[in-house]
Amino acid sequence: MKNIIKIGVSIVIAAVPVLFSGCSESWLDTKALSFYTPDNTYVNAEGFYAALTTCERNMRHEFFGDGAPLLTEMIQADICVEGTTDKAGPQMDMDSSILPDANLNSVDRTRIGWYWDEGFKGIKYANVVIARIDNATYKSEAERNAVLGAAYFQRAYRYYKLTHQFGDVPFLDWEINAPKTDFYSYDRWSILEREVKNLEFAYQWVPENVDRGRTSKAACGVLLMKYYMCLGQFEKAIAIGREIVAAHPLMTNRFTSTQANHPNLMFDLHSVEAKLDMSNTEGLMYVVAYPEVDGSDRIQLMRNAVAFWNSSTGCRTPDGKTGTNVTVAADETNPLMDNNKLYGRGIGRLRNTNYFQYDIWTEKEKNDMRGVYNRDSWKNTSDLLYNHPSLKSSGSEWYGKNIVRNPAMSVEDTIRCWYQWPHYKTYVPDPKTTNGQYLGGETPWYVYRSAEVYLMMGECYYWLNQPGQAAEMLNVVRARAGADPLTAADINIGEILNERARELYYEENRHVEIVRIAYTFAKLGRPCEVFGGRVYKLDNFSGPGGTGSNVKQEGYNFWWDWVNKTNNFYNKGVKHKWAEYKISVHHVLWPVPAGAITSNTNGHINQNIGYPGAETNIAPLTVPADGYVLKPDAEPAQ
Repeated sequence: MKNIIKIGVSIVIAAVPVLFSGCSESWLDTKALSFYTPDNTYVNAEGFYAALTTCERNMRHEFFGDGAPLLTEMIQADICVEGTTDKAGPQMDMDSSILPDANLNSVDRTRIGWYWDEGFKGIKYANVVIARIDNATYKSEAERNAVLGAAYFQRAYRYYKLTHQFGDVPFLDWEINAPKTDFYSYDRWSILEREVKNLEFAYQWVPENVDRGRTSKAACGVLLMKYYMCLGQFEKAIAIGREIVAAHPLMTNRFTSTQANHPNLMFDLHSVEAKLDMSNTEGLMYVVAYPEVDGSDRIQLMRNAVAFWNSSTGCRTPDGKTGTNVTVAADETNPLMDNNKLYGRGIGRLRNTNYFQYDIWTEKEKNDMRGVYNRDSWKNTSDLLYNHPSLKSSGSEWYGKNIVRNPAMSVEDTIRCWYQWPHYKTYVPDPKTTNGQYLGGETPWYVYRSAEVYLMMGECYYWLNQPGQAAEMLNVVRARAGADPLTAADINIGEILNERARELYYEENRHVEIVRIAYTFAKLGRPCEVFGGRVYKLDNFSGPGGTGSNVKQEGYNFWWDWVNKTNNFYNKGVKHKWAEYKISVHHVLWPVPAGAITSNTNGHINQNIGYPGAETNIAPLTVPADGYVLKPDAEPAQ
């Protein structure tokens, strides 16, 4: 198969410690997984690109596997909540479970700690390339700068997330080849200002045409747009966006070799075949897991996002019999009876809110292929069939009929078993089943698409007080989906977030993007029309402070107001036998893992306001405009 990144390559990066680890130190040991070493690897562009494969592979881990980290980003926002109501520990009551010394990197709890650990791992790998860039031989200056630009992208990609998840964080801009315990927090704004310069360099030099999974010029452009938006440079973001969409138009016609098996264009666009199709002009950046290729991974989205239809209690027949089963009757010939194969063996972990499955789909979206009115694109538990073999053998009248919601269903079952999900996004063929359970298979996955670029340009026009142009940008995406056009009068920040939710499910970092908007409101001091002209400030962004403040008041930051308004679980008294759904104003930023702070014995990493340890915070340092933090005597690598 052409244009495939080899996923299984392992490059040894010698003498570089894992940073900020509060876990066992056994994983700090370098394991010689191949004969590659820095001396015989970092000698040309090919060797450096092999090293950057580590960064690209780690990007994939955010989207793939059971309890993937991206779920945490969606749960800490407006569109989803944790749905596994059969145990204690998951991120439901954030006031008690999201604490610095909690287990912050667990499939059964939260993946906040994963973003900290893997963020700095990715920065570490990128910095090895940046620091050693001139130790190799290149065919041209352009080749050298393309490698450096790709490394800059990988570092900036991590810092974009870290500065919106944790705020002020340590800034690493050079290779570390000895143990270091004197890190300090740096002002997030100065980190963004520094990284935007590197992204401008990357956008100039990284090539447009690359293999799937590699960093492209367009990917650099999308991230550069995000940085410009963070810094209020909206005109610059629009200019980059127009260049990107001119080179990468939306896919507006049916395509892929398997389109006959798909009911509409949205299924085409999000199919495995579309992400493999080199004629797909819309995909700008992918993470890769190729069917039948060693080293690939299963996305398991059908497990995480689909309702728990196989519950023996939640999906009983009206006469009280167990209604569903993963395995159909041995003599069953109707393929529609195989809920497992058609939709996946869901466990309801990523439970959709009313905002996502009802509120954002209005009369204007009646013909929207992405929406709940299209019953090919969205599925509900009631669309599935009673298929338990015992019903067939006993001659039950309910066998083969649609599942009926039991009015006496428990709260636990209601949360986990009964909701709608976007089937056109969640369905990923899974030939390598586990115990006959279809969980979601191997596929490339979009990180950035041109559709998001249009939505970003629309938001930029919103901040520039040009609602007509904002509507025009959003309508490009809406027209492709079949939705009615918006007018200038429809535009506000809520509608922009609604459109992102409609288009970018399981692609965007939902928490990060809402926090970015919250910072923008606070930095600009612009009245927020969604909340009656409320004005936010940076000096109380996380609330009034105080350890474990758990503030439920309105108005400290936009993220808090928006999530509290749109998410019908948090702070609404929704509870089950294990927990009540609660979230507080300071959860806009996540806790820095306690181990990262306590092991940093010769420096000072700040804790975020509202968490234990914040009382010892000191003023963050400022990243210098020029030079380096970790190698101050050197000239900038550009």
